[in-house]
Amino acid sequence: MNTTIKLKELFSSLLLRMRELDITRRQLLMGLTLTFLLVVFGFVVLNSGPLASTKVTTIKVSDQSLAPTLFGVGTIEARRSYLMGPVVAGRVSNVYVDVGNLVKEGQLLAEMDSIDLNQRMIAAEAQVTDAKARLLLASETHKRYVELGNKNFISPIVVEGKSQELNSAKAIVQKTTADLAGLKQQELNIKLRAPVDGIITSRDAEPGSTVIAGQAVLKLIDPTSLWIKTRFDQGKSMGLAVGLDANVILRSNPHHPMSGKVVRVEMLSDSVAEERIAQIEMIDMPKTVSIGEMAEVTLQLAPSEYGLSLPNASIKKRGDETGVWVLKDGKPHFARVQIGQNGLNGQVVILGGLKSGDEVVLYSDAEIKEGQRIKVVDSLLKKSP
Repeated sequence: MNTTIKLKELFSSLLLRMRELDITRRQLLMGLTLTFLLVVFGFVVLNSGPLASTKVTTIKVSDQSLAPTLFGVGTIEARRSYLMGPVVAGRVSNVYVDVGNLVKEGQLLAEMDSIDLNQRMIAAEAQVTDAKARLLLASETHKRYVELGNKNFISPIVVEGKSQELNSAKAIVQKTTADLAGLKQQELNIKLRAPVDGIITSRDAEPGSTVIAGQAVLKLIDPTSLWIKTRFDQGKSMGLAVGLDANVILRSNPHHPMSGKVVRVEMLSDSVAEERIAQIEMIDMPKTVSIGEMAEVTLQLAPSEYGLSLPNASIKKRGDETGVWVLKDGKPHFARVQIGQNGLNGQVVILGGLKSGDEVVLYSDAEIKEGQRIKVVDSLLKKSP
C-alpha cells in the first residue's frame, strides 16, 4: 500500500516537472526511444561490428621437457631390383612370365634369337676344327724334323722353323677355342634366367621385338628387400640417425600404424626441395603392399632438455616471418620466434624470441592485426544449453 502511494506521488511529481519544462508525453517517449536505439546500436557495433573485439584464448610460455618427433613422407621401394636383358642385340623369341608372377632362382624367364649368333657359332666351330687339324699336322711334322735334325740330315735352322710353325698352330687353336667359348657364353646370355627368387614387376618387350644390348626385357624385384624411401625437412632433421624407431602409416591401411626402423641415412640430400632422405625398414611388411605406395613416417627422436615450448597452433606465419602474437598491455603484438623440433603432444620447441611467462594467443575467432582490440575468453566454443 505504501509502495503504491509512493509510485503515485513519483508519477505526479514527474508530470508536474514535465509541465514546468513544457515537455509533452510524445516528446518524452521519442527521447526515450532514441536513447534506447543509440544504446542498442552501440552495443551491436562494439560486439559484432567492425569495431568489435576479437575473442582469443591465450597460453603462457613455459619450460618443459619435450619428446621431439620428425615427420616425413615416403614411398615403398625395393632395395634390390634386377633389369634383365641380353648382352648382344637380338630379337625376343619367347617370354615365359608376366607381371606379378613369382619366380625361382635359375628359372628360365625369356629367350632371345640373336641376329647372327648361330652363323657365327658355326663358323667358329669350323675354325676350331681346322685349327686343331693344322696343329696335329704341325706337331707330326715338327716331330719328324726333330728326328732328322738329331741325325744331322737337316740343319738346325730348318728344325727351328718347324718349331715356330708348331707354336703358331697352338696359338691359333687357343684363339679359335676362346672365340667359340665366347659365342657359347653369348648363347647362354640370351637365355634370361632369374638371378634370385622374386616377383616380376615389369615386362618391357614382347616376342618378335628387337632389342639392343643391355635393354631390359623384364624387371624383377626381391620382395624381401622392401623399404620406405622417406624425405624429411632439412630444417628439422637434426637428430636423424640410423637405428631410430619409426611409426609408419601406409596409405592403403591408414587406421593401423606399424613399426619400423631407420636403416640408412643418405649422404646426398635434395638441395632443390631442401630435404634429407632416409630409408625405413618395416618390422612386419604386409604382403599386400605395392611398389610406389605412399607412407607417412614419424620418427621418435631423443628427448630434449628442459626448454621453452608452445602448442603448434600458436605459431603463425606473416609473410616470410614465423612468430606468435604476444599480449602487451592487453594488445597483440607480433613477435618473431625461432622454432625447433615438434613433439608428439603437439608442442614445439621455442629456440628464441620469447621468455618464460609471456602470454601468447593460442586461438582466435578472426584474423588478428597489430594492436587491435581483443577480448580474452576461456573458450571460443559456445557452451551447449
